[in-house]
Amino acid sequence: MAARSEPAPIAVAVPSDVLRHQKLGIVLLAALLLVAPFVFYPVFVMKVLCFALFACAFNLLIGYVGLLSFGHAAFFGTASYAAGHAAKVWGLPFELAVPFATLCSAGLGLVFGWLAIRRQGIYFAMITLALAQMLYFFYLQAPFTGGEDGIQAIPRGKLFGILDLSNDLVIYWVVAAIFMGGFLLIYRTIHSPFGQVLKAIRENEARAISLGYDTDRYKLVAFTLSAALSGLAGGTKAIVFQLASLTDVHWTMSGEVVLMALVGGLGTVFGPVLGAAVIVSLQNYLAGLGHWVTIVQGLIFVACVLAFRRGIVGELAHLLKKPL
Repeated sequence: MAARSEPAPIAVAVPSDVLRHQKLGIVLLAALLLVAPFVFYPVFVMKVLCFALFACAFNLLIGYVGLLSFGHAAFFGTASYAAGHAAKVWGLPFELAVPFATLCSAGLGLVFGWLAIRRQGIYFAMITLALAQMLYFFYLQAPFTGGEDGIQAIPRGKLFGILDLSNDLVIYWVVAAIFMGGFLLIYRTIHSPFGQVLKAIRENEARAISLGYDTDRYKLVAFTLSAALSGLAGGTKAIVFQLASLTDVHWTMSGEVVLMALVGGLGTVFGPVLGAAVIVSLQNYLAGLGHWVTIVQGLIFVACVLAFRRGIVGELAHLLKKPL
């Protein structure tokens, strides 16, 4: 029998003016990163960038594949613990600890995805949440995580034995480069033939199957990629803040990344970045309110669902009639 051939790629022409506006936005984003550490506190900006990459990775899954994961904190937290343990206990430098953590999250994403993509809708979301909670209780009891104390005083070390990462400005440029690398990878993915298939699955999976695509395989690859990028964000965050804790793997972290993507705009290129900046800023500047911060976040979530369902960037793109 002849081997089954792959179906022809789904060709969707992206208007040149849309690509031009998006590329201009990327240039402006890069320019903003260049001036940000001289305008804002570098540690604050690094926190925004770590969570922005996390939100972009989550948006790749929900915004372009239509899969709502309530367990993405598992990948973020796993990488946080892996990077922290590798750097502090094994003595690995930054350039090895973070890739190791990313691979750990990618492997975990492959396993979780293989189990979860067998279901759709709310069942998919509940499976990811259940798996993440199982992992949370494992980390709570595992000796290498430090339990409720977490892994503290994680050394930043030196990048390639040359750049002293204990300097906030030095490590900022490293974090900015990691963020831009992850962001551009996501941008390239969604504008590739692979990304067009993902969008087709989101819009009508049955039709994509009828065209000959193995949708489960595409969803698994997208899930694994999203998990890996979430791990990249989590591992970087652990080294930057020299701490890996249960907060990173708790279900509330999954809720926060959902909120970031929703506030910024699901299925938009720049929405998760803006959403992360808004949520992290609220947490930072309203820290004096204590637990009331979560209530404020809840009110923002309700307001977005009721009045701004497309998110900030989504509503702006709708008004300008230009996808952003």
